[in-house]
Amino acid sequence: MTSSSLRPAILLIEDDVDDQELTVRAFAGCNIMNPIVIARDGAEALGLLHGKNAIPSPALVLLDLSIPKITGMDVLAKIRSDERTRNLPVVILTSSTQELDLIEGYRSGANSFIRKPIDFPKFVDVVRQLGLYWLVVNVPPPTGPDA
Repeated sequence: MTSSSLRPAILLIEDDVDDQELTVRAFAGCNIMNPIVIARDGAEALGLLHGKNAIPSPALVLLDLSIPKITGMDVLAKIRSDERTRNLPVVILTSSTQELDLIEGYRSGANSFIRKPIDFPKFVDVVRQLGLYWLVVNVPPPTGPDA
C-alpha cells in the first residue's frame, strides 16, 4: 500500500486527453500525492460519485464545463443536490471565457472558478496553488451521516 492510496482522491472530470495529462503532470510536479481519478464525461463522473462502485469521497473535484453526455453545469447541480456529495469542494477548471459560465458556476454551487492558462508553466503554477490551497490549507467539510 502506497502513501498515495491513503490519501483521498482528486476527481478530474475532463474529456480532453491533453488537459488530463497536463493536470496529472502538474500535480505530480508539485509533489501532490493524492491519486487522481479521471472521468471523461458527465455520466462517468456521476457514476464515480453516486454509482454502485462509487469512489470514496474525493478530497477535490476538478470540473470542466464542456464535457460530453452530461454537461459540467448539470454534473455540478447533481453533486449539490445529493446528500452524499453536497459538501464536496468543486472547482470549475475550464477554458471558457464566457461571463455567463462564471455566473452560473457560482450560482450552482462551485467553490471556485479557474480559467485554464494556455501556457504550460502558468498552468502548472495554477494547479500548484490550487492543490496547495484545497489539499493542504483548506479545512474540508466533515463527511458521514451527521455532516
